[in-house]
Amino acid sequence: MKTGRLEAFSDGVIAIIITIMVLELKVPHGETIDALAPVVPVFLSYVLSFAYVGIYWNNHHHMLHTCDRVTGAILWANLHLLFWLSLFPFATAWMGENHYAAAPSAFYGAILFMAAIAYFILQQCIIASQGPGSLLKRAVRADWKGKLSPVLYLIGIASAFWSHWISQGLYLLVALLWLVPDRRMERVVDAAHPGLD
Repeated sequence: MKTGRLEAFSDGVIAIIITIMVLELKVPHGETIDALAPVVPVFLSYVLSFAYVGIYWNNHHHMLHTCDRVTGAILWANLHLLFWLSLFPFATAWMGENHYAAAPSAFYGAILFMAAIAYFILQQCIIASQGPGSLLKRAVRADWKGKLSPVLYLIGIASAFWSHWISQGLYLLVALLWLVPDRRMERVVDAAHPGLD
């Protein structure tokens, strides 16, 4: 099977995830600026999660462009990733509604951690399906961000019970690391498939 169907399905699920997250933003009661104060934590949680979903969507798009065909293992690994991403709206709402309390912040970090592991598994399934000349393997090479992120998530989960500011700071740091464009994947794909969108 070609990757088009897998990419279209994944894009649809990710669009629904973003839609569910935005629907969790409740309109404040009142017409003054002060009425916004209670919804600020929910809004900031939404912004962080929106950035994460956008990062996953962007990287998923580039990763699938290194792949010519989809195997059963890739299909299941992709569903595994989408499962963890689909929990973002719940984790985001719980954390925001409870003003970054320890358990919701730790749970949010656990979802981030599991999504990172699921992404790594999908990446490895694609590399395995491509054999020794894997485009994706060439693109990711050492992948220091992919190795550092789960470690920071684990520290964030543990620190949520001590200081939610440290926990949130670590989650934000990882998002900022991934927002910085990484041209490795694009260079490898462009070299292998000139003119590919």
